[in-house]
Amino acid sequence: MVLQLPAELWLHICDFLSWRDKLSMRLTCSHFKHLLDMSQSLWEGFSVVLQDISRYNRPFWRSLAQRHVGSVSLRSGKRKHLRELLTWLPALHALRLDNWREGSIPELKLFRQLQRLSFTSCNVPLKTLDFLPPLGHVLTKLSICNVKFSCPATHLLASLSELSLLTSLQLHHDGSVGVLPLRRILGHLKRLTHLSWTMITYRNLPHDFFSPTHLPGDGALQLLDLQLLNYDATVTQEALQPLSRLRSLSVFHLYSVPGLICHLQTWLKSLQQLSNLSIYGGHPLAVYADLLPSSLLSLTLCVDMQPEDLQVASVRVPHLEHLTLEPWSSSSTMVGVLPQLFPHLKTLRIRHHHVSDEDFLCLQQLQHLHTLEVVDSYHRPDPKDPSLVIFEPSPRLLRLISDLQKLTNHRVRVITSSQRDPLSCHCV
Repeated sequence: MVLQLPAELWLHICDFLSWRDKLSMRLTCSHFKHLLDMSQSLWEGFSVVLQDISRYNRPFWRSLAQRHVGSVSLRSGKRKHLRELLTWLPALHALRLDNWREGSIPELKLFRQLQRLSFTSCNVPLKTLDFLPPLGHVLTKLSICNVKFSCPATHLLASLSELSLLTSLQLHHDGSVGVLPLRRILGHLKRLTHLSWTMITYRNLPHDFFSPTHLPGDGALQLLDLQLLNYDATVTQEALQPLSRLRSLSVFHLYSVPGLICHLQTWLKSLQQLSNLSIYGGHPLAVYADLLPSSLLSLTLCVDMQPEDLQVASVRVPHLEHLTLEPWSSSSTMVGVLPQLFPHLKTLRIRHHHVSDEDFLCLQQLQHLHTLEVVDSYHRPDPKDPSLVIFEPSPRLLRLISDLQKLTNHRVRVITSSQRDPLSCHCV
């Protein structure tokens, strides 16, 4: 009787299922397997992780091809594996190579529709990046994370500079790449709006660090989102002038114990137009709380702070809508005051250990809150054995979540585990 329902109705129902549920439904019978596999729209945005490709048979590859899978993460791959991918999924638009096992990748030139490419944790040094320029007419997002190179830095710069359509670039390394002149790359990547850059090799940023030789119009970069990893560099307000369009800044400080000078103060004084700010490590919030841009709508703080510092921040950012609060010290006295300090919050990420039941349930007072994420949803069930950790919500947390949802009439969605994009970098 169930199978007699129109296919259109089943496909509409499947639109509401998660990826995991869709895959489970495929396994129930041949009817649903055929129905789901032949519906390309159901699998838009679906990513598959492949490892040890030799174990996959022809029916498996055929099922991926039927679903028009366009996003793949390949682990511990070699060139022959890319040739297999090219045979079955030639129209890939997103590819991540994790722990690539060879020094060259000429096969990448043959993926004519590849818009997003990511390399992560490749211990075998890449001898050449000659595969990048042929992708210059399609590639819009490139991530290179913890990859070793045997080619000179000039070759890396030249290859990146030919990717004129890039809107997003991530380059994360351990310092072995050396001091790369960022301005040379920015001069060629005129469409770049997102940049994530390792700063471990920089100590003093020159006045022209963000200033390419030729910039049209007012001389401002198109960058909207900037992430700085392992940052501890002196900078002047003059050097930051080309970042007048920047709306999002994330700073991951190099040292947990900060130096005498807080370089972040210069950034905040120069970029008062920011709407999104994320700070990890570095100086305590007290050092720069009174410099936070009043335009901020989203704030992430993984730093040392006290309740009085949050009071200062709340005055500076009265319209804050999104807050991530992960203080280095205990947050036991901070969660309870959030409704008074930031009444316009729509999303909130917190740690709940050491937070009292009363303070946790005070979050019901946030009238605009629709999403709460608890980032420390693990627990230790046996006080006598602290090494035993269960990475699931504790009975106490489950009870608190249930009580909060009842108090808010289920207005607030509570998340205890978030899913990462399988193609994203884990550095950030």
